[in-house]
Amino acid sequence: MHEEFMRQALILAREAAAAGEVPVGCVIVKDGEIVGRGRNRREEKQQVASHAEMEAMAQANETLGTWRLDGCTMYVTLEPCPMCAGAIINARIDRVYYGTRDEAMGACGGVLNLFMEAFPHRPALVGGVLAAECRAVLSAFFRGLRG
Repeated sequence: MHEEFMRQALILAREAAAAGEVPVGCVIVKDGEIVGRGRNRREEKQQVASHAEMEAMAQANETLGTWRLDGCTMYVTLEPCPMCAGAIINARIDRVYYGTRDEAMGACGGVLNLFMEAFPHRPALVGGVLAAECRAVLSAFFRGLRG
């Protein structure tokens, strides 16, 4: 089941790449149903907060009619950055599954792990779901940029 939700996130990551965005996709699930989808849209919107996770959380907020996303699980193709990790903590998301680690900006183990700090809410974290596929989408995108 976790792999199927990550495949949905990968579809969004590929959509982001096709639009010239860094290919990161994210879905949020509650009770076995996707309640939020997002992909990177920073270039499209020219907004720093338009990361896949932020877009998915905004859609989940709208779908569920609440800012609290307790009882939800996030699937994202790339380890969340500090901004997104902070929003995940504040939204009270229960569990985060990510595909590949981000050694440059990752805030769930790549550089540091905000989920291990003494915040009142600490999401469970599982990395490496379809990691090779997630990494391949990113690698292909950046190879294309370099020529």
